[in-house]
Amino acid sequence: MSLLEVTDLRVSFPTADGVVQAVRGVSFSVERGQTLGIVGESGSGKTVLTQTLLGLTPGGQISGSAMFEGKNLVGLSPRAMQRIRGKEISVIFQDPLTSLHPLYKVGWQICEMIRSHDKSVTKKQAIERAVELLGHVGIPRPRERVNDYPHQFSGGMRQRAMIAMAISLSPKLIIADEPTTALDATVQAQILELLLRLQQESDTALLMITHDLGVVADIADNVLVMYAGRAAEKASKRDIFYQPHHPYTKGLLESIPHSSASNDRLKPITGQPPSLITLPPGCAFHPRCAYVMDRCLVEQPNLIPVADAGEHKSACFLPTAAVGLTEEAEDLRKQTVEMGRHAQAVKVAEAIAAAPESEGSVIA
Repeated sequence: MSLLEVTDLRVSFPTADGVVQAVRGVSFSVERGQTLGIVGESGSGKTVLTQTLLGLTPGGQISGSAMFEGKNLVGLSPRAMQRIRGKEISVIFQDPLTSLHPLYKVGWQICEMIRSHDKSVTKKQAIERAVELLGHVGIPRPRERVNDYPHQFSGGMRQRAMIAMAISLSPKLIIADEPTTALDATVQAQILELLLRLQQESDTALLMITHDLGVVADIADNVLVMYAGRAAEKASKRDIFYQPHHPYTKGLLESIPHSSASNDRLKPITGQPPSLITLPPGCAFHPRCAYVMDRCLVEQPNLIPVADAGEHKSACFLPTAAVGLTEEAEDLRKQTVEMGRHAQAVKVAEAIAAAPESEGSVIA
């Protein structure tokens, strides 16, 4: 039995201009100890999807189910959701500066998370736990820094503090919403390494929302590609990178920037994502698709298995071998899979740390 099983989840928001169809019938599962990467452009529904699981979409019209250890998260009362949020399912938001309260010490905020779910923990015990957690996530001098305010932490340290808060109650599932977007490459790498280590230590499942395929290449086991509120493709990381089927997935892979690319110009997907209020008929991707067929204009493809590829599914009418990567994109894909950009940054950081200061060398 999966830790989380989402089935036909739909979320819409009534507005003065019309109904925003933010999530349109998405299904997926997350196993214990595994990482599911959810990727797609801005506006594809990634964040709304995961916030709905946490009961953070007030005003949304929600249908479908999200079974978490036998409990349907859809329709839970605010009180019941409060007991799950933080303790069973934790979240790491994109911007820790706005997620941490600026007027309270970091240690106090971690203590509040712990004591709000376990009244038997004393203030002293909670402080000791906060110090232990800050040290565990790599904050130097945690006993001193526990009394600092968020503005006294760097961006990377604030994200580490958010991770400390997220793991403080040993949750079974962590939702990470673009946790490395605002950080430089070296700090991104360190944060991803930290998440992987913590996940392996506690067998926690991780739901990673990102637009960065380098992050996916580094840490994901399975990948869900979203477009215009729907699942475009769903497969293992290997299948997504080595055998992409949906033209949108192909476009994402071809637009990966890489320092060793022979062509300095990026190859973006043409056009813009559609409005979620006035979606085009048929396949939502057809105005941007280089492989569009007549039936794509009037018929919406379902997510179905790709030939005999098992769990590999794609919402596209094209036959299995129709969508191939360009030679340049194939080269970028190989480099991304073999060593994600973040893994490269880790090696650079380690080399810099190990180099004698007297040499004064620059590692490029």
